[in-house]
Amino acid sequence: MKVWRHHLLVSLFIAAVIALLARIAYLGTTERDFLADQGDKRSVRTVSIPVHRGIIFDRHGEPLAVSTPAFYVWADPAKTPIAAAAVPKLAQALQVPAARLEKVLERSRDRRFAYLKRHADPAAVARVRALDVAGVSFDREYRRFYPAADTTAHVVGITNIDDAGQEGVELILDDYLKGEPGKKRVLRDGRGATIRDLAYLKAPKFGQDVRLSLDLRLQFFAHQELKSAVLRHGARAASLVMLDVATGQVLAMANQPSYNPNNPVDRGGSGARNRAVTDTFEPGSTVKPLSVLAALESGRYTPDTVLDTSPGYTSVGRKLIEDPRNYGALTLTQVLAKSSQVGVTKVAMDLPQHAIFDVMSRAGLGSAPGTGLPGETLGVFTPVDLNKRIGRATMAFGYGLTVTPMQLAQTYLTLAAGGVRRPVTVFLGGHQLPDERVFEERHVREVWRMMEQVVTPQGTARAARVAGYRVAGKTGTARKVGANGEYDDDLHVALFAGFAPAVNPRIVVVVVVDEPRGALRGGGSVAAPVFSRVVARALRLLGVNPAGTAPAVMA
Repeated sequence: MKVWRHHLLVSLFIAAVIALLARIAYLGTTERDFLADQGDKRSVRTVSIPVHRGIIFDRHGEPLAVSTPAFYVWADPAKTPIAAAAVPKLAQALQVPAARLEKVLERSRDRRFAYLKRHADPAAVARVRALDVAGVSFDREYRRFYPAADTTAHVVGITNIDDAGQEGVELILDDYLKGEPGKKRVLRDGRGATIRDLAYLKAPKFGQDVRLSLDLRLQFFAHQELKSAVLRHGARAASLVMLDVATGQVLAMANQPSYNPNNPVDRGGSGARNRAVTDTFEPGSTVKPLSVLAALESGRYTPDTVLDTSPGYTSVGRKLIEDPRNYGALTLTQVLAKSSQVGVTKVAMDLPQHAIFDVMSRAGLGSAPGTGLPGETLGVFTPVDLNKRIGRATMAFGYGLTVTPMQLAQTYLTLAAGGVRRPVTVFLGGHQLPDERVFEERHVREVWRMMEQVVTPQGTARAARVAGYRVAGKTGTARKVGANGEYDDDLHVALFAGFAPAVNPRIVVVVVVDEPRGALRGGGSVAAPVFSRVVARALRLLGVNPAGTAPAVMA
């Protein structure tokens, strides 16, 4: 090479270096802000600081819903496509179907963000990290966990994948439980991993805790007994509600079928419905204590007033109303104990047109219990047919109106509280509407004594007796309307509603078993035994001695 060519090449190289350095110096002084901004756009991000929802406790502090740390695994397909060869291994590590993961990546190939897995546990994240797949990133979130699973599912409710309340208390107190996420500015590398936190922009506000009135011990007993009853009698469904007489608080609310809120696959279907507040039915003979109370209020009757039910049936217009057999002369107390349709009908025909309706209305039928739980239903309770004799008769023995298990429980709460109508709540403490006296205590106490006779050997609910305790209640066996719009003799609802102890009542319990299919189908043989077993355990757990004395307010 000639000397001049060598000097030319060296000179050009030096000139290029000088020009490059000059350009760098120029950009570093005149375009500094622009370049810094462009760099930040590629590496600095404002991200959310996740917060956990408040804990839901039972009355004794047992957790019913908690938030546990988890991760979400994500990708930036538009910037860093995931290699096809890595997808099967990634799917195996995340424990998701490979076909589904491929579909997600294909659908999101032009997007800057795609979820690969939500609520991933630390073990799954560790497996993915070990694969070292380019384009896969991780961030923290929280996952809701329900320690009592299906036992408290209908009251506590569930959250969705984004931790928003969907059912039960989780839904009605969503704003209170969820809190507010914080914000921070972070520096990320080219693969999307966070290198360090740069600044905290907004402090997180964690969700507030909630304490329910449920007693998990009582809830467990109710759940197990109800489940056993459904299996034993081949029933379609069942519900149980237990209330504290002194406060109106819900101690237990169980339904069958139920569902496991920790299993997303198990959340749908009929098991997700809180039947205790959504499903309505004709209460049948469980409202007869109210008809008897109307008779006492009229001043025309006493517990010893004799009614002639011979010959075991009576006609109201073209409708024939029958008893199982001819009971002959019965006192009003015996009419209730034997659940005589004829006796109650004769009382209804003798009272003023609106007398029984008025008593039922004051007791709480036709009104919302006010728990606030999603789907709370009013049922049907109207005076439109009271101008007809048959309308008054059927209402007196529990047909022509519909109620929910919770409404029936609140009605019996009014009786157990000595004629004081008390609001119902699923929360421990907090503001409640004031009590309201709706019946004279002397009349209600007479009804108590009459209802005790229901559980004697001469009554319809011997199976409701509780060893060592005096209890009071009423059976009900209501026929259901079939597909043809007529009452079907093969479809029944078996009920028992009552309270214990019969003197100084502490708890109210309502049991409803829908469409029992076994050999036993009546309220006295299907629902009453459930009442007996649940009440026996409840009274002992609550420290109620056999004499019936107990603290006025639950601890």
